[in-house]
Amino acid sequence: MKSKYLAEFLGTAFLFWAVVGSGIMGQNLNQNDAVTLLANTFATVFALYFLITCLGDHSSHFNPIVSLVMRLRGEISTNTFFVFSILQIAGAILGVILANYLFDLDPLQFSEKARSGTNLFVSEIVATFGLLLVILLSSKEKVAATVAAYIGGAYWFTSSTSFANPAGTIGRSFSNTFAGISPSDILHFCVAQLIGALLALFVYNSFFKKPE
Repeated sequence: MKSKYLAEFLGTAFLFWAVVGSGIMGQNLNQNDAVTLLANTFATVFALYFLITCLGDHSSHFNPIVSLVMRLRGEISTNTFFVFSILQIAGAILGVILANYLFDLDPLQFSEKARSGTNLFVSEIVATFGLLLVILLSSKEKVAATVAAYIGGAYWFTSSTSFANPAGTIGRSFSNTFAGISPSDILHFCVAQLIGALLALFVYNSFFKKPE
């Protein structure tokens, strides 16, 4: 039983270490934001695929919104949902701080990168809606590939670059680098993510859920 908690903590930490670390590496190696975003995308896709594949037998939500939807579906308990959420947030923060340190930056810092505007709010609704629908429609055997592929694509077709994860949103505020987000923009991103997730669950239950 304890393995699922460790899996959520480590998995989220590694994921956002990859997200922020690859953004820093991309910035260090070139001055082209498109190339940096491409490097960021590849690292995130690869990290998601291997983390979900390796930890899926234990637990591989890495995202409080995913855990919330699984709670609403009755797949995990309320207590597990809260523990998962705390571990996911702590893991994301740790992974980001580690990325800062490994690239010789101040480990503890706060982002100044503004990500505000109605278009970004709607973008996060759409990004999270898509992510949760992909998860709900995917088989267990294919979920690693489908989630990784969706996030890789959504990095490019959403103006917000598809955060779609409250833990990651909070964690990324601790790095004033390419993948960061200003702490003042966290709340509206998280609200948008909640809306997107609940819409996905509604659509799935209304149109795609197989009768029991």
